[in-house]
Amino acid sequence: MRRRRRRGGAGVPLPLVVPAALAVAFLVLPVLGLLIRAPWSSLPQQLTAPGVGEALRLSLVSATAATALSLVLGVPLAWVLARSRIRGRSLLRALVTVPLVLPPVVGGVALFLVLGRQGVVGSRLHDAFGITIPFTTTAVVIAQTFVAMPFLVISVEGALRAADARFEDVAATLGADRWTTFRRVTLPMVAPGVAAGAVLCWARALGEFGATITFAGNFPGTTQTMPLAVYLALQREPEAAIVLSLVLLGVSLATLLLLRDRWLRAGVAA
Repeated sequence: MRRRRRRGGAGVPLPLVVPAALAVAFLVLPVLGLLIRAPWSSLPQQLTAPGVGEALRLSLVSATAATALSLVLGVPLAWVLARSRIRGRSLLRALVTVPLVLPPVVGGVALFLVLGRQGVVGSRLHDAFGITIPFTTTAVVIAQTFVAMPFLVISVEGALRAADARFEDVAATLGADRWTTFRRVTLPMVAPGVAAGAVLCWARALGEFGATITFAGNFPGTTQTMPLAVYLALQREPEAAIVLSLVLLGVSLATLLLLRDRWLRAGVAA
């Protein structure tokens, strides 16, 4: 009976075939168009052109720094959302996930109003220490962290909620304090979720555009990341924009491959 049900359920109803095929075409054709129109013969020259290496290096370094900062801040925040009993957790979760739905340009404006030279916090930093954050590499990392950290928090919080809390209870009964339990029991249990969240966070930070150009600007060698370089090249040299887009496409595919095993394990568990 089970085999018959599986065979019967494997068929796709005809009214769903056409919209599903259109959805596949809508999502896949732009990627294929990028591959078809790519200037493969001049690819090495385009990749070694002035500015491309700087933009790629800055993107990789800033995305990695943003991911590290997200790990330091986001994992404790995810634990608070998943394990603590503080009041207002629902409101806190809503506030944390706002950057997911907030237009990135608006996020850049918000960062500017807080950390700019005339901002709420930025004015005090400038007056007391002479520190100016906007239009610097630090601003790039902050903008990327702002838009990417929620991906890490949501992933880790989901892993914490799915983890068996009885192991933590056993550790507590054996005399381990909260911090030791977190380091020796909780963190190893949710390590796959942390890794998946870190990869998603890194990929989102690498592709960030709106908040970066608003808060950090577009200065070659200082704040010009790969997405900004693509935008600038599209206006002057479309072939260079295609090549830079291919690089980002390759990074995105590599990210999917890194997450594939986790998705497969989730599908088997379901």
